[in-house]
Amino acid sequence: MIQSKKDYLKYLAADSVALGINISSFREKLNEFVYPNPIWGFQKNLRKLEYYYNCKKGFIGKLFYYYLLHKFRRKSISLGFSIPENVFGPGLAIVHYGTIVVHHKARIGKNCRIHANVNIGASGGSPQAPQIGDNVYIGPGSVIYGDIKIGNNVAISANSTVNKTFDENNILIAGSPAKKIKEYDISKIIEHAGENL
Repeated sequence: MIQSKKDYLKYLAADSVALGINISSFREKLNEFVYPNPIWGFQKNLRKLEYYYNCKKGFIGKLFYYYLLHKFRRKSISLGFSIPENVFGPGLAIVHYGTIVVHHKARIGKNCRIHANVNIGASGGSPQAPQIGDNVYIGPGSVIYGDIKIGNNVAISANSTVNKTFDENNILIAGSPAKKIKEYDISKIIEHAGENL
């Protein structure tokens, strides 16, 4: 969770790496000015919203937070995202626009790569939501729900339904309901997974 300006900048840098964006490159800045990347814009807005929510407690900070929240909600609706603040760790990569719904009590570690049509939520009236580790790939159409935990370095295959805990690390899970398929090297799909963020 972002607790300082340093954290905020760290999260932005990690997200840019995850999305393959070199934020210090003049060419990238020019490209962003001429043809803005809407997902990168969304993620920057998300991180700024988290920074103001967690760190700026004064009247002006709260006022600016609500301004950012208004912009964030409009952007969320246009992209099809329902992602609350303080859920994802650094290194988030939203790969495509399209429906993504995440429960506000879910917690997802660093280097999450998430695709369209994913739903991460609670189940059966319980307020508990999934707790997902670091370096997790969530394939398109996956549904992850309930009071469950998912370990580190896990790949969740497309269209999987995950409703039980998988606390083993370095695995591929798939199916409906999901089951462990095999041991898996997550760096095949999250190339920066081994980097310290």
